[in-house]
Amino acid sequence: MPISITLIGGPTALIEIDGFRLLTDPTFDAPGAYQLPHVKLEKTIGPALKADAIGPIDAVLLSHDQHSDNLDNSGRDYLLKAKRALTTEAGAKRLGGHVEGLAPWATAHLKDRDGNTLTITATPARHGPAGIEPLSGDVIGFVVTSSRKDTSSVYISGDTTWFDGVAEVARRFKCGVVLPFAGAAQTRGPFHLTMDTNDTIETARAFPDAMIVPVHTEGWAHFRQNSEDLRKTFDVLGFGTRLRLLEPGVPTVVEAP
Repeated sequence: MPISITLIGGPTALIEIDGFRLLTDPTFDAPGAYQLPHVKLEKTIGPALKADAIGPIDAVLLSHDQHSDNLDNSGRDYLLKAKRALTTEAGAKRLGGHVEGLAPWATAHLKDRDGNTLTITATPARHGPAGIEPLSGDVIGFVVTSSRKDTSSVYISGDTTWFDGVAEVARRFKCGVVLPFAGAAQTRGPFHLTMDTNDTIETARAFPDAMIVPVHTEGWAHFRQNSEDLRKTFDVLGFGTRLRLLEPGVPTVVEAP
């Protein structure tokens, strides 16, 4: 079955799969400066859709809760009102309420009235180079698998660079759609905190049967690369037909190549 994805902005996307509606890392605040404990981030583009325009969802999939470019004030309000919200174990403790924490490889399940099921598996993520964990905190990604055999699995990388954990996801799951959190984010040093063009190509090679649908490429001043950089890289290396760039606010049907 086809999967529809609507890019809302930054890492925030609405994924519609087999009648279920999932929202990644909710960010709905207006452009402006956002002070974190160790760095100030500048949001340059507002969301393509407001929170109240999205409609009901079945779950929020939050890669981590400590950075405002992945969960801002409006996004936090949205998450705490959502039917279900899944994130890291540490993040669930900080957020409280009904938020559920998952360790890497743990699963959660969504069911509809007809008995269809989505299995959501938390996946390893590393928010930068080896050794970054004490600074960046815990992060996870997600694999979404439907009980319907004709629906492709979806991998949502979360804020991560390419590392052994992402390679292990590719070994364990055959995914037809992959959402890498790209943009080559850079804040406190000459290293990237999310996937750059090289990492995204490595991810495409690891998932040879997947359409690559990048998010987290525009909207913040600390993103060092954008979707056009990905387009040029994929075209030069012969992967261009496997890259699907989303127009913000426009529902786009994505199928495995």
